[in-house]
Amino acid sequence: MPRVSRSVWQVVNTFIPYAVLWYLIYRSMAVSYWVAVPLMVLAGGFLVRAFIIFHDCCHGSFFKSRKATDILGFIAGVIVLTPFYHWRWQHGLHHGHAGDLDRRGIGDVWTLTVREYLEASRWKRFAYRLTRNPVVLFVIAPFLLFLVIHRFPLRNAANRERHSVYWTNLAILGMAAMLSCVLGFKTYLLIQLVVMSVAGSAGVWLFYVQHQFEGVYWARRDEWDFTQAALQGSSFYKLPKVLQWFTGNIGFHHIHHLDPTIPNYHLEKCYKAVPLFQSVKPVTLFSSLKSLTFRLWDEQRQKLVGFGYLRTLRRQQRRATPC
Repeated sequence: MPRVSRSVWQVVNTFIPYAVLWYLIYRSMAVSYWVAVPLMVLAGGFLVRAFIIFHDCCHGSFFKSRKATDILGFIAGVIVLTPFYHWRWQHGLHHGHAGDLDRRGIGDVWTLTVREYLEASRWKRFAYRLTRNPVVLFVIAPFLLFLVIHRFPLRNAANRERHSVYWTNLAILGMAAMLSCVLGFKTYLLIQLVVMSVAGSAGVWLFYVQHQFEGVYWARRDEWDFTQAALQGSSFYKLPKVLQWFTGNIGFHHIHHLDPTIPNYHLEKCYKAVPLFQSVKPVTLFSSLKSLTFRLWDEQRQKLVGFGYLRTLRRQQRRATPC
């Protein structure tokens, strides 16, 4: 259950430093970019933390009051450039489908099986390889996601979710206009783009590692199990304490997927209290780099593989084919 005092304190220690950093960045830009850029990176860290609060609001886990949660969720959504109700709907689908090979496509990273890739057209293979390129996935995609994709509702979105996009766009425009008047348009745009790029890249990396790691669970719908998908299909990303703080304990993702109503500030406590959660093998900061090599899901071997595996597969097929 959420505690109002903990939730309010998290709002205070996230959004106030974030606002102060914007002011310091503005002032430092007149002195030296060597000072401004590190401050922008730090502000990006606080923006990631702000997104975790937004994320908790989407799950209704931040306040006991639904109204207070929705209001904060909308405000946080404006700051992180993400429409509250629309993203809550998409993210809810992700929680219901994570690890299900037959229900991919919304709120996840595009992932093909080896067979699907081999049977795909040349253009689809090219598009897939392009989207799985680390530069595209962690640099270009976050930029497009938060600046462009979030500005338009999905075709099958209900009215509330659709209107959420429009009202968020209007609020973002108002925020941009106000800050441009105070800081100057070019200064505002530079700060916003750099901070958003840092936070966006970090956020997409976190989401990627949470469901693309060695030993991850995927299954077809008739064999898919919610508990297994939570505990084995979502990683325990064991981060250094500083990064754990900035990411709002989202590394305990296996616990979060098992029960998304747990506030982020209670996740570590739950981990320490339940031996089952501790039995999940952690993904460390170093070992998570291996996730960069994963590209496809091999249904026969039940594991993620890289594109290099396709060459091995072709060699095996040629050897098995009689001359």
